[in-house]
Amino acid sequence: MLKLFTGKTILLLILSIAAGSVDTIGFLGFEGLFAAHITGNIVIVGAHFVTGKFSQTGPLLAVPVFMLVLCLVSAAAGRIEKAGIPVLVPLLILQSLLLIFSWVLAICFGPFANIDGAVAVLTGMLLVGAMAVQSAAVKLAIKGAPSTVAMTNNATQLSLDLALLAHQHQASEEKTIAAKQQVKLTSSSLFGFIIGCGLGAVLQVLFDLNALLLPIVMAFLCIFVALKIKNGTD
Repeated sequence: MLKLFTGKTILLLILSIAAGSVDTIGFLGFEGLFAAHITGNIVIVGAHFVTGKFSQTGPLLAVPVFMLVLCLVSAAAGRIEKAGIPVLVPLLILQSLLLIFSWVLAICFGPFANIDGAVAVLTGMLLVGAMAVQSAAVKLAIKGAPSTVAMTNNATQLSLDLALLAHQHQASEEKTIAAKQQVKLTSSSLFGFIIGCGLGAVLQVLFDLNALLLPIVMAFLCIFVALKIKNGTD
């Protein structure tokens, strides 16, 4: 029987809580910036040019910044692996630092009167960078893991796997076991993200950008869990 909770499922849960909270805090605190759900920024930019609402600069920069950070992290991860060092913990530490820098700017200069100002945009891009690092860490270091920053594919995969399990008599034992394992991983990410969105919204309304302390705490918890498992592969 597959264990309900493993190091991997716990790590995915915490990472997704961090991403969900960052996404919601960013959306509320930066007038429409999606730090984790990058596709949403394209929608926000389109809505801004038609309605004049929401911020412009942050969502416009989010996609190229996310992609640039992914490229840089991928190159750095290759060098780290060549040195014989597992990449998961170093990437999680980098993510934590980016979140901390963003929070420091937010408490020193926020709340931002001009959300398209240089400091506000920099703060938001640090959040985007942190989520790009997290996305890279999951892809590069956690075998078979679903996304922790975007949930559309996760919802699709979870639905397909649940449908397979509902008719498992028509599937092979190998496919059934694989589906059960995938349901654990995908549901950890999906429910973690939902929890993070809820907590992020409540904390942002109560404490404004100080709510970023939540994903910072989650990031440090991820480092602790990652140190307890072997490169996120158990």
